[in-house]
Amino acid sequence: MNILQILPELNVGGVETGTLDLAKYLVKDGHKAVVVSAGGELVKDLESLGAIHYQLPVHKKSIFTMIKMVPLLVDIIKKEEIDIVHARSRVPAWIAYFACRKTKKIFITTCHGYYKKHLFSHVMGWGKRVIVLSNSIGRHMVDDFGVPYERIRLIPRSVDLDKFKFISPDIKRGLEFHVGIIGRLTPIKGHLYFIKAMAKVARVVPHLKIWIVGDSPPSKDSYKEQVKVLVKRLGLWHCTEFLGVQRDIPAILNHLDLLVLATTTQEAFGRVIIEAQAAGVPVIATKVGGVVDIIDDEKTGLLIPPKDYTSMSQAVIRIFKDKELARNFAEAAYKKIKENYNIELMVKNTLCIYQDAMKNFKTLIIKFSSLGDIILSTAAIRAIRDKFMNNHKISFLVGEESKEVLLTCPYIEELLVCDFKNKDKGIKGMLRLSEILRKNNFDIVIDLQNNRRSHILSALTFVLDRYGYDNKKFGFLLNHRIKDEKTDIVPVAHQFRILKMLDIDLKNPSLELWPSDEDERYIDNLINTEWVSLNQRLIGMNMSASQRWLTKNWPLRHISKLCEELGYKGIRVVLTGTEKDVSRANELMSMVKNLRPLNSCGKTSVNQLACLMKKCSVYITADSAPLHIAAAVGVPFVALFGPTDPKRHLPAAEDCVLIKKDLACSPCYKSKCKSGKCMELIRPEEVLEAINKLLK
Repeated sequence: MNILQILPELNVGGVETGTLDLAKYLVKDGHKAVVVSAGGELVKDLESLGAIHYQLPVHKKSIFTMIKMVPLLVDIIKKEEIDIVHARSRVPAWIAYFACRKTKKIFITTCHGYYKKHLFSHVMGWGKRVIVLSNSIGRHMVDDFGVPYERIRLIPRSVDLDKFKFISPDIKRGLEFHVGIIGRLTPIKGHLYFIKAMAKVARVVPHLKIWIVGDSPPSKDSYKEQVKVLVKRLGLWHCTEFLGVQRDIPAILNHLDLLVLATTTQEAFGRVIIEAQAAGVPVIATKVGGVVDIIDDEKTGLLIPPKDYTSMSQAVIRIFKDKELARNFAEAAYKKIKENYNIELMVKNTLCIYQDAMKNFKTLIIKFSSLGDIILSTAAIRAIRDKFMNNHKISFLVGEESKEVLLTCPYIEELLVCDFKNKDKGIKGMLRLSEILRKNNFDIVIDLQNNRRSHILSALTFVLDRYGYDNKKFGFLLNHRIKDEKTDIVPVAHQFRILKMLDIDLKNPSLELWPSDEDERYIDNLINTEWVSLNQRLIGMNMSASQRWLTKNWPLRHISKLCEELGYKGIRVVLTGTEKDVSRANELMSMVKNLRPLNSCGKTSVNQLACLMKKCSVYITADSAPLHIAAAVGVPFVALFGPTDPKRHLPAAEDCVLIKKDLACSPCYKSKCKSGKCMELIRPEEVLEAINKLLK
């Protein structure tokens, strides 16, 4: 793999040390390690490891500088043939995010801090994988930045045990007692509370030595002076040393008897803690953020409340007086470090994340409606799953009224449901829904709905690869599109024209449904209550297409006559439909004088209807969703077509008979018609003949 890490600078610090450690092992394992930063004193160390460094001002928070950096980073990504860009800070992350979008490379972030909740920090949650250093930071990214839990990966910072020598506290202890605090001189590191605690400790510990390691950034020089003033005012100047920035931290730790971490706010992790523990130095730390992941209170160290210098002083005095306790803490902490925070484990886990990000992808299929079209899409769903195998997690966005079809679909991992009549209504609802989709961080969107709403949603996901039809319904929002030529092809083949752009061919046009055992039992009970004998043949009859498409409906008098004719043969008709068809079914029931039909209108769900159809020898329906259900469950059917074109809507099936009258006005695709001749001219005798043909 070719990995590019990007961070502000390469000076001494936890982020920088982690970058060098990872680069070292990447090169050692045969990978290419590239680092982009504004430079620093660690560049020579990095290049000596065999890594490549590019110096760019990626630390500057100027929006104009950030914009200029994007094409420069794009050039580096292309030149070095980078596979993954790993951002370790916010400004570099913004630059890397847009460079990755231009180059279609994988973007990964590591959250090294407890970021404030504002827009500038959100980019740290946009990685395909978001690495956090502690459980505290993980919860913060999920709760405050809305990062889905499935994208979070926990990898604590590590320590190179070869650089540190474990020295037991009782061996190290001499006449003087050295207490140190290591970190930048900024208010959040709690130096003022540390000094106040040391003033109390000095009254008990006769030969106290205080080491303050680290320096202040230019913007915090006044704070450094404030710390020095407090040291003098409390009479500690004679035993306190300001050592400034130290590159050889192991050497410092070899002389410390105790390390104190006095951070006052949420600490992302605390690398200095595990470094101290690797050197056998007992640690006292404030109970903040990721610190609680490292230190088991009273087992591997002591935890105290932040800003509580009294508790801090008491803890220091306790360690000073109890050498055995100090030794026990050091030994237990060192054992935990070797097991959980060694550098080899960090590198191994990071490489696993890289490989996971390169192998596993997320695909979103969009198809809101209608019910019949959802069923028609099952062939496409199956083909997509066959193409991507187990490397893609497939999600499907479906409308509320059609969700039942896919609840048990084995080809998708996640069913997303939208409701444009209620919660997702209007612009506000659209934006809310698009935000949910964005958080899923999909790699591919396949738009099978192909209308204005679906094209807009596809674009708002910000997904790099969006596939669909260029049909003058905002099709320009898709970056992979094909002209929607008005050719007379069956609907499944029409969908596969889109999939062809993904090298997915139409090999199996058959449809599927996945009713449950519970659905089967429900239909068995429904039939039993109607006194249907085991040997009696059933013929299914769909009452109507829909309330909107009245022109598709076969006249009631024709249905009544057909029921009478079938009754004479001892064949019972099963009427199917929704609750809206109940009144029409009741009217038909009053017209039939022979063997009364079994009326199931309004009594079945989609999957239950599929189970009911399987009990039928033949099913009769106009161009509507039940037509596709019959094809999906393999029931022989008679398709009655009037105002619509069977070339575009008839599903593939082996046992079916199409009946259609070729009129000059057909197909008209009109939902209302005064004459309705196209359906009127289909005679009951023709349908009966088709039934007999299928029964034979």
